[in-house]
Amino acid sequence: MGYVTSLFARKMVAAAGEAIDGAALLSGAGIDPDGPWDPKAMIPAAAYYDMLEQIATEVDVTELPLRTGASMRLDEYGALGLAFKAATTLGGSYVRVERYARLWTSVVEYELRPDPRGTLFILHRAGERRLGLRLSNEATLASSISLARQVSPVPVTPQEVFVRHGAPGSVAAHEDWFGCPVHFDAGIDAILFSPETLAQPNILGDEGISRYLVSHLDAELAEIAPAVTLVARAKDVIAQALNEGSPRMVDIARALGLSARSFHRRLSEHGVSFQTLTEDTRRDLAIGLLRDDRHSVAEIAFLTGFAEQSSFTRAFKRWVGQTPASYRKGRAGL
Repeated sequence: MGYVTSLFARKMVAAAGEAIDGAALLSGAGIDPDGPWDPKAMIPAAAYYDMLEQIATEVDVTELPLRTGASMRLDEYGALGLAFKAATTLGGSYVRVERYARLWTSVVEYELRPDPRGTLFILHRAGERRLGLRLSNEATLASSISLARQVSPVPVTPQEVFVRHGAPGSVAAHEDWFGCPVHFDAGIDAILFSPETLAQPNILGDEGISRYLVSHLDAELAEIAPAVTLVARAKDVIAQALNEGSPRMVDIARALGLSARSFHRRLSEHGVSFQTLTEDTRRDLAIGLLRDDRHSVAEIAFLTGFAEQSSFTRAFKRWVGQTPASYRKGRAGL
């Protein structure tokens, strides 16, 4: 299970406009609609995708990722936004994103990859290509250009944009926003920049300030690493305990060498509850096991902590919108 900054969810809701009940959607994703816009406040990525898919049932979302990307402002990213501005070149700004993206998401990694035509800025995000994830990827690509245009003294136009999933009904808005060809079904999520574009000096580039901000970001990155590790370790322990039924927090905490109180506090600091962590572990484990034909649905129900197959079926349908048997059958056709 991964996390994204609540800032992304707030931006999507704002971009969707008054045709949706934004407060209800944010509350459903675990965000206080009246609370501060804190980029360090994280929510589960699955909750974010669920929210986007709910928006898609109410409004046309073809241009939603583009409007969201256009609304992103560097000042909202704290020290990372300042470091993006202070880098001496646009290429240096993207190096900051490649290294420090974990400060606002644990589900996306970025890569700068040399290409014969320039450099690819690649977005890596694991997981099934569900609608919420696809919309999030498009918004991320759009925001990457929006942020670049805020620091460059000249217009920033990439050479090409590549999107891994299929195209919407019209790509005109996408090509208008990026100012270049946008290729869907490309097998990669990436932006191709020319060498000249990435070598362009930034308006506020300052080497001294940049070094200071980078040291600050390194400290922030060191602070979040233990919390991410704890969540990953906890998921592993929960997965191993599920075949004995629903695990208790006190038992998982003990296995991690923590008191229940300390375990609860550290999970809260990372924006997750034990109940949510257990539910997400069950879902992820079930999905993984269903991809392996060696296990029957009844066995998977037992391995994920359900006393009855019917209970597992109901839970799985709530998680992914279809029964375990239907999910397995659909995967077989891929």
